[in-house]
Formats: sequence, C-alpha cells, structure tokens
Amino acid sequence: MLSLAWGVSWVYHFLIRENDGSVGCMLEIFEIVAKAVADPTRVRLLKLLEGGELCVCQITAVLDLAPGTVSKHLSALKGAGLVQQRRDGKWVYYRLAERAFNPYARAFLALVATSLADDPTVSADARILDQVTATPVASVCALGRAALPPEAQAVANPSHGECHG
Repeated sequence: MLSLAWGVSWVYHFLIRENDGSVGCMLEIFEIVAKAVADPTRVRLLKLLEGGELCVCQITAVLDLAPGTVSKHLSALKGAGLVQQRRDGKWVYYRLAERAFNPYARAFLALVATSLADDPTVSADARILDQVTATPVASVCALGRAALPPEAQAVANPSHGECHG
C-alpha cells in the first residue's frame, strides 16, 4: 500500500502514466486522499485553511498541538494533493491546493468546505483563529497560544470524540 507521505505528482506519474491509467491505480490514488481526509485533525486543518494561507505556527496555536504532530498531518495532506506550501524566511505557510495534482482533491475539498458548519470543534477553532490572525506571526511563532489575549488562551477545543445530541 502507498504511504500518504509520498508525493502525489510521483504517484500520478508512476501509477497512471506508466500503467496506462488502470482502474486499480486510480483506486489507490483515491484511497490516499480518502485516508488523508478521514482523520479529524486533518479535517480541522483543512477547515482552518479555507480562510486562506496560514503559517505552521498559527496552525499549531489554534489546534494546541505539538509542532511535530501538526507537521505530520500537514505532510499527509500535502502528499494527498490537498494543500500546498511555501517558505518565507524561517516560516512555512500552507494553503489549500490551487492546482489539481490529484484528480480527487477538488471533490474532497468541496465536501469539506460544505460540511461541519455547526460543529463545536470547528467553531471553537474559528474563534481561536480570529485571535491568532490578529496577532503578529512572529509573536505566535515565539510564544504559541501565550501570545494571545488571556480569553483566547483559555479556550479549550471540544474533543472531536464527544458528540452531543
């Protein structure tokens, strides 16, 4: 089975072009994207990026996760062709993919975009993101959530495992 961290452009070239676009190969590419979107943290990342490009530090501050954890999730999303990155000095910025490296990426991004409007975790992330984007990137990268106003620091994201009916 293919690793999510593999580059989709390589996967596309090797599996589709070299193997004449066989159905099994297309299924494997579909699986890469489906697995990337099947993780709740990765969906939260995609929802954050709907508003535009974010630095890894900003994402880490919103999700209140370790930088290594966030990087692992971003790598999987990038490998699936769902996000793109650019470097600006010492900061790395991510945004939703603008080019379709993967024939299924647009459909999955559209599904995520039209979903979870009332989810408490996504709503909490959006509130924290407002505070994060109002704070200089250098401060967020240096201090994480400690750079935010006290009320934003205290906001805990609801567990994605808890559903309330």
